[in-house]
Amino acid sequence: MSKVVGTFSSRDSAQSCIDELKSEGFTSSNVSIVSRDDSSGGGGGNADSGMGGATTGGLIGGAAGLLAGVGALAVPGIGPLLAAGPIAATLTGAVGGGLLGGLIDMGIPEDRSEYYEGQVKGGKVLAMVEASSARVDKAAQIMRRHGASDVETH
Repeated sequence: MSKVVGTFSSRDSAQSCIDELKSEGFTSSNVSIVSRDDSSGGGGGNADSGMGGATTGGLIGGAAGLLAGVGALAVPGIGPLLAAGPIAATLTGAVGGGLLGGLIDMGIPEDRSEYYEGQVKGGKVLAMVEASSARVDKAAQIMRRHGASDVETH
């Protein structure tokens, strides 16, 4: 299985992507999402951060039907994160390594993991889809259609 990874500049775009992935048969065991938890007012550089908990709640609440293991985590060097899907469990087990360690544990190369960690730290929403080789292109197309940037397959 390959991992298709991308970042979104808005939580609404990420939510739309998750909704379409769900309609295409991807499940909670296939899809992960990570976002800064800006509901505390710390601001993350995200255009939506002024909406705080309402926007965060919408993303995580809407994703809850699709993604398992929704949770808030304090990650060293980044601060509070919201995570759902398989990455939530990985991050819980990789607290010492934070998001970087969790991404590496999920098979993302270290240099790209560092890049994606920086994107999340800067307020972007990270989405990852585990897909068979036959479905990698479909997952990447869906992510791009909803505005994902930095879409890569690992």
